[in-house]
Amino acid sequence: MTEQLLISVLFGILFLLIIIFRVLEPANLLLFNKPLYIHWYPLSKKLKLNQRQILVNEFPFYNRLSAKRKMYFEHRVKEFISNYQFIGNEIVITEQMQMLIAGTYVMLTFGMRNYLVRLFDKIIIYPSSYYSTVNQEYHKGEFNPKMKAVIFSWEDFLLGHATSNDNINLGLHEFSHVLHFHCLKSNDPSAIIFFDEFNEVIKYYTDQNLNNELQQKGYFRLYAYENQFEFLSVILEHFFETSRIFKTTHPELYKHIAVMINFKEKYLN
Repeated sequence: MTEQLLISVLFGILFLLIIIFRVLEPANLLLFNKPLYIHWYPLSKKLKLNQRQILVNEFPFYNRLSAKRKMYFEHRVKEFISNYQFIGNEIVITEQMQMLIAGTYVMLTFGMRNYLVRLFDKIIIYPSSYYSTVNQEYHKGEFNPKMKAVIFSWEDFLLGHATSNDNINLGLHEFSHVLHFHCLKSNDPSAIIFFDEFNEVIKYYTDQNLNNELQQKGYFRLYAYENQFEFLSVILEHFFETSRIFKTTHPELYKHIAVMINFKEKYLN
């Protein structure tokens, strides 16, 4: 077989695979409500030993993963740190900061195929709460689309990360805003599923009867009812921090969230 013929055959096979994929992916979405695949990394990136140890020490979620999925998680953490700039404002950026922030984001998006988004390109970190010129108030964190930035008070990020059962996690909260905005604009398979399930989730905010039921049970903190964006972020904080209580208290809503981010229950508490 000549070199030119071999190249033609390879291109033909590639073209056939693309056609098959374009048929199978929509069918899989329709039948199983999930992408055809999530993880595929031909050149998987590895963390340094001390970086991996941070994950072991700080993320029970990571420790519950199989060896193969730990490799996927580490690859995504490495990619996150490579793709987004970390900027310290009156604070020095450390490897621990990068690992905890990246790990939180990867945990939230682990069930989604396209996890790196272009809505932000930088992480800005302050030592503690900071004054925002946008609304002339002190903030603990925010997602600022105009600046393409996610901003954290490190003091409050650490507090939310260290306390795993109070349903307050600044990292999850702000990255949930990012994910929400991304999936409203994107048409990749994970975003389509997210958007479809979000339309079911938001009924618990907009439907007065469902909303009254949520408030009567008192599981979600009052800040959830500020607007639909805060509603989703607060719910996702609860989903990761007290998942068993969530599932028992609001089983149908829990199911929608699990499908929305394509999450396996065994990885949660």
